[in-house]
Amino acid sequence: VVLLDEFASCGTEVLFINSPKAETPEEALLLQFQGMIAEYERAMIKERSRRGKRFKAKTGIVNVLSGAPYGYNYIRKTEETAAYYQINEEEALVVKEIYRLYTEDFLSIADIVRELNHRKIPTKKRQSKWERSTVWATLRNPAYMGKACFGKTEQADRHRITKPLRKKGGYSARNSCNKEKPREEWIEISVPAIILTETFEIAQERLKKNKLHSQRNTVEI
Repeated sequence: VVLLDEFASCGTEVLFINSPKAETPEEALLLQFQGMIAEYERAMIKERSRRGKRFKAKTGIVNVLSGAPYGYNYIRKTEETAAYYQINEEEALVVKEIYRLYTEDFLSIADIVRELNHRKIPTKKRQSKWERSTVWATLRNPAYMGKACFGKTEQADRHRITKPLRKKGGYSARNSCNKEKPREEWIEISVPAIILTETFEIAQERLKKNKLHSQRNTVEI
């Protein structure tokens, strides 16, 4: 309704293919009702889709994840088999090396990025270079210890301007962002493991300590 009023104020006529032109108050009222019903139906479809995906995730169906992270190939479902993760042996060696450099050699994430780019190791897309965010996400992904997770994030209102947004002038057409949900709300789906659980836990402990001692979290008095 707001958009129709704005178009009308600008002298622009809006025509609907599947409904008559609203020339009378009764037709205008019908048009508004149709818009409300369509909005409600859209919300219901979205909710049904969310519930369906959660149910499939709880039963261990991989296709709710849509894709696979670095180190795996996503094998689509067929009439005979369900979708599943297949270890990509070449990429799996890189994943193991990332965890080794972080948990045994105690390299920082920035140092690991430089090392991977120095060795000219290709990324998943094989075009871009390794970034800090990519290595950080790799070190935090429980899929590598055999537990891929569904429902890790949810949409929330944007409360602050992030560094990528500042580079764009501090403006985004979206007023929402993805917020990480509590770990206990994640739904685990079993997949082939690339690293040991102990190695993953060591990485999480070091990530936690590094976050506490990060310069961004240091308060100067």
